[in-house]
Amino acid sequence: MNHSPQIAYFSMEIALLPEMPTYSGGLGVLAGDFLKSAADLRTPLVGITLVHRQGYFRQRLDAAGRQTEEPCPWIVGRLLRELPARAHVTIEGRRVALRAWQYDVRGPAGFVVPVLFLDTNLPENSEWDRHLTDRLYGGDTYYRFCQEVVLGIGGVRMLRALEFDSIRNYHMNEGHAALLGLELLDTSAAANGRPHFTLEEVELVRERCIFTTHTPVPAGHDKFPLDLAGRVLGRHDFHEHHEVFCCEGVLNLTLLALNLSRYHNGVARSHGEVSQLMFPRYVIDAITNGVHAATWTSEPFQRLFDRHIPGWREDNYSLRNALRIPRAEVRAAHRQAKERLFAHVEQTCRRELDVSALTLGFGRRAATYKRADLLFQDIPRLKAIGKAAGGLQVIYAGKAHPADQPGKDLIARIVGLQRSLRPEVELVYLENYDMAIGQFLTSGVDVWLNTPAPPLEASGTSGMKAALNGVPSLSVLDGWWVEGHVEGVTGWAIGKPWSAVPNGDTHDGNHDGASLYEKLEEQVVPWFSRRHNAFTDVMRHAIAMNGSFFNTHRMLNQYAHKAYLA
Repeated sequence: MNHSPQIAYFSMEIALLPEMPTYSGGLGVLAGDFLKSAADLRTPLVGITLVHRQGYFRQRLDAAGRQTEEPCPWIVGRLLRELPARAHVTIEGRRVALRAWQYDVRGPAGFVVPVLFLDTNLPENSEWDRHLTDRLYGGDTYYRFCQEVVLGIGGVRMLRALEFDSIRNYHMNEGHAALLGLELLDTSAAANGRPHFTLEEVELVRERCIFTTHTPVPAGHDKFPLDLAGRVLGRHDFHEHHEVFCCEGVLNLTLLALNLSRYHNGVARSHGEVSQLMFPRYVIDAITNGVHAATWTSEPFQRLFDRHIPGWREDNYSLRNALRIPRAEVRAAHRQAKERLFAHVEQTCRRELDVSALTLGFGRRAATYKRADLLFQDIPRLKAIGKAAGGLQVIYAGKAHPADQPGKDLIARIVGLQRSLRPEVELVYLENYDMAIGQFLTSGVDVWLNTPAPPLEASGTSGMKAALNGVPSLSVLDGWWVEGHVEGVTGWAIGKPWSAVPNGDTHDGNHDGASLYEKLEEQVVPWFSRRHNAFTDVMRHAIAMNGSFFNTHRMLNQYAHKAYLA
């Protein structure tokens, strides 16, 4: 029998099923994986997010690689059940009603982690307010801030309306939910008959809150003009409580979350160091992200693990025994996963790929700092590598944010290279990267490529999914790969390690490009082409060393010991 939830996990996006497009990328997928592990490990959590009826967006690419966006609607009632309780928030003086839809994440032993999807589409609301929970990361600054009122303030009120009375800790997965701290403060003040909260109440709220920051990119930290925040919230005590709001003309939700939580962490060891430099007034710990092993392990490898490592779904650490799996069986499972990916490519792109050819995979949000085009820095050299390999294939996927024109231009530039790379290099760009394509891609390529400009990769999780499927990484030493990399054992490094320095220097793209080509020429291609056992051993080590550790079971246990139970 379930215990009442004791931890409320707030995230603007949560990815649970491919057919529920309530996520844009890594943040949402991580949140969904985390809640799945909570159900597996019987951890009393409840998740809170918005329903996002129109999804994020469906990406369309024309022949030239130009991206256009379409809504991605889904029928909420088919996958979620409506709860009878109602809550409300006040937005610019308007009373906005909220309902919640519930999805049950069920573990193998029947333990349920409920996930609440907040929704303003109710007849008593104005037409504008009814659409407030429609679009993930859509609309203007005003729309975004109103959404964060619904998530943070509305989420706490909905938990109260549903009589979730045993909540001890509130976990903010990014700053989007930071307003929940204000709701806790105001509720405490009202309960004590006061119009304003006190410093004592600030300390009590801090004891109940945990904050995880996910980005070293300044644009990733939500900031809103104080006049807008004051107008929406109906409050003007920001300067009165400077120790809470840290306002300098803006309401910075990252700083608000830091001020109203007792435990703060980054999402990889290196990201924790970078975050500590960004926010030197605070103590920033680090818990490295993970992925849900049972979700991201492909069917061929699931069957392989079931034969050789029974119980691996419950005890992810037992995957360290992958080194005992015969090489031939590892190769056979990978070939099956590769054939599944190639069948998808043929069906969606009408392109027939060679299952025996070395295939690199790259799946990322198309932001320029992720440097998706680093592979094409020296095209003659790349083509020579492809010729030496007897053919090289590269499969890309990734969306650019609708407002990110440089990201859209990057996609078009990559797609535009297809003809000039042939016949030595075959390039495919898959449309509408989502959970389903991510499962195909991370399991079906031979090597996972990752090329961000350090230190701008907070963690990254796609390479972790690849590792579970015996796919080694060829990656810049940033994010999780700093911890997962053992040269020639779990994969290969591009360039040199980045050291946290106050001026935040990033790598030279020319140097990293040259290093990428050297690794392909000197190690990846010859190992794949001629040293088959050596390459298969890298595959086995990727599973045994990285798959066994970089998972959300381990991650959740660390949160329990460092934050929830501390």
